[in-house]
Amino acid sequence: MPSRSPLEFKTLPRLFLDAAGRHGDREALVFPTVQLADNRRTWAELRDRAVALARALCAHDIRRGDHVGLFMPNSIDFMECLLACALLGAVPVPVNVRYRVTELRYVITNARLKMLITSSLSSEHADLCALLRQCFPASGGGAPRPPAMLEITGSGAPGFIDGSRFRNSGSGINEADILAGVDAIDIGDPALVMYTSGTTAHPKGCVLSHRALVGNGIAMGRQRYYLGKDDRFWDPLPMFHMASLLPFTAVTDAGAAFLGMVHVDIDLALEMLEQEGATVCYSTFPTITADLVDHPDFRRRNLSRIRRVNCVAPRETLRRFQSAFAPAVVTGAYGLTEAGGVIAHNDPGETLESRLSTCGSPLRDIEVRIADMDSGVDVTGLGSGEIRIRGYCLFDGYLGDPEATAAAMEDGWFRTGDLGAVNAQGRICYQGRAKDTLRVGGENLSALELESYLASHPAVKLVQVVGEPHPRLQEVPVAFVELLPGASCSEQDLIDYCRGRIASFKIPHKIRFVTEWPMSATKIQKFRLREMLEQD
Repeated sequence: MPSRSPLEFKTLPRLFLDAAGRHGDREALVFPTVQLADNRRTWAELRDRAVALARALCAHDIRRGDHVGLFMPNSIDFMECLLACALLGAVPVPVNVRYRVTELRYVITNARLKMLITSSLSSEHADLCALLRQCFPASGGGAPRPPAMLEITGSGAPGFIDGSRFRNSGSGINEADILAGVDAIDIGDPALVMYTSGTTAHPKGCVLSHRALVGNGIAMGRQRYYLGKDDRFWDPLPMFHMASLLPFTAVTDAGAAFLGMVHVDIDLALEMLEQEGATVCYSTFPTITADLVDHPDFRRRNLSRIRRVNCVAPRETLRRFQSAFAPAVVTGAYGLTEAGGVIAHNDPGETLESRLSTCGSPLRDIEVRIADMDSGVDVTGLGSGEIRIRGYCLFDGYLGDPEATAAAMEDGWFRTGDLGAVNAQGRICYQGRAKDTLRVGGENLSALELESYLASHPAVKLVQVVGEPHPRLQEVPVAFVELLPGASCSEQDLIDYCRGRIASFKIPHKIRFVTEWPMSATKIQKFRLREMLEQD
């Protein structure tokens, strides 16, 4: 299927205002009523409220280039604040609501926030206002100075600008002046500072331009998802993550509706998918997708409007999801924050085997090459190596860290740290993180390869493989496994499933059964799994 139009670049505020002008009376944002009482916005309503917030931000001295933190659960308020910043040319900095005091202090300082906006909206993670007060106790004694802190829901939280008064503070700012300034914003200006998930080091702030964010969003919607104004795009993923903000950009270009959730509730998710007539299920991560298809109500729900499901998972797991969602088409993707979110998607017209084994081809005007990890020399043919990326999608660097930025780039190419290959059709075959390769007695073992094999066992729902130090073999594989509801399987059963079918050095030395996973915003944290082994 051909793309709707050529590659196009706009700033986020121009894209948003154009959508509101074309599709004003159509729904833009929808949340479940039980999570948000005021749960719907049309494009015109979203525009009016974002402009009003931009006027209030301007009255509080927020200007083009200022950094504004958004430490909020998924909500309409979150998106209105983000768009208000964009209208001013200010730079929104989404902050992970799972962060605690040490991480928050670091991000607030590193991002040089002039204002931080939070919410008293109930979060599954913590009282966000209380957390911020812990970050900035009584002044003096060398304590860091906090940015201006706004509680947007207007609960009157001590120490915060009151949201109700804030919303009324922009009455002296001319709306026409706000709108006139939009066209002065350049596509090369920063659109976001998005922090990557940290493991042992501090998270890094990726500076993404409007060219990268909006270019990828438009390309995603037009070149791979073929979105139109009648689409209803369900995406429950965190709004402080590219897995939500990039699809929202694609939806904005199409004038479609974005269906979000404050937090993922599978009972409510299935109800929403059915009642709201979702056409795209952007569940993306196997933990969420598996919970959907394994829910006892899944088969009873009318999900016939869903035409597309996005998920990134091992091959056999994807095959199971495709069977469950048929006739909807399950597709995958490849990307990372430094490359504007996602740079490759499967096309729905690809064969099932192509969709199971590849991430699709890069979007137009994005180049991918495979290079030897050490020498940087191109790997020929179908050989494996490090995936490297070049194009409009790349970030402008890590905020305040030129050394890390320089280390990540080589002759204009971004070094992803991911292993992969490009097949004869130009599609990316992802093979895992370079750091996720185990060294077992002199043999290299891809964790993803073993995960994919174990996922083919009929009792396995999800599996993650990590390395455990070994006195003789250097390290050995350990598999963490979650079984399907009602399934029965022992450690020995899974080990026997491997014997004689895969090389002996790939067979897990231990199987750990789990029912819950340590999660970052969107990913299973393997370093936490390793910590669990150390505690044994």
